[in-house]
Amino acid sequence: MSQKERPQRIVALLRKEYPDVKGTALNFNNALELLVATILAAQCTDEKVNEVTEVLFKRYKTPKDYAEADIEKLREIIKPTGFYRNKSKFIKAAAKKLVEDFNSNVPRSIEEMTKLPGVARKTANIVLSNAYGVIEGVAVDTHVMRLSKRLSFTEQKNRDKIERDLMSLFPKEHRFELTNLLIAHGRSVCQARHPKCKECAVNELCPSAFTFD
Repeated sequence: MSQKERPQRIVALLRKEYPDVKGTALNFNNALELLVATILAAQCTDEKVNEVTEVLFKRYKTPKDYAEADIEKLREIIKPTGFYRNKSKFIKAAAKKLVEDFNSNVPRSIEEMTKLPGVARKTANIVLSNAYGVIEGVAVDTHVMRLSKRLSFTEQKNRDKIERDLMSLFPKEHRFELTNLLIAHGRSVCQARHPKCKECAVNELCPSAFTFD
């Protein structure tokens, strides 16, 4: 099997393993809600974020609401997600940018999305693909980063460089699926500390299989 065929075969096997994977596990009703939820998800579980946003989204509904929010009240609500001081700062600043430069609309391109404070390519890719169906790159979260290296899709450590390697391996129409399959596999089998190599559907194609203590 060639080096070009192996990544495609891995994805085909993961597709069979996780047939119900659709997209982000974050709850949202529109692009703004997903943007806020994704910012909150940094160093926090999706489950905890969903608990917090159930309250948050009832109080703040527009970019103007967030931009003008009392910072202490906002911090109080999002505190359970951790790093709440930085997150509240990013949310307010991004909302202000939306109001001032984007007519209170979350933009639909990665170039414009990454102009928002606190929004790097990972967050932009998550919002664009899940809220708008716009696929530009690959959302490289901690699971995608870890599995990409274990599966030898990349040797890079920088998120943007990892994304470029993945984009060279997978066509645009497969990148959204790739992100979600790697996240699902990372959560259930290929975990950070104790990967379950015996249970792994792609262990025969994985250079890292059974190399962990």
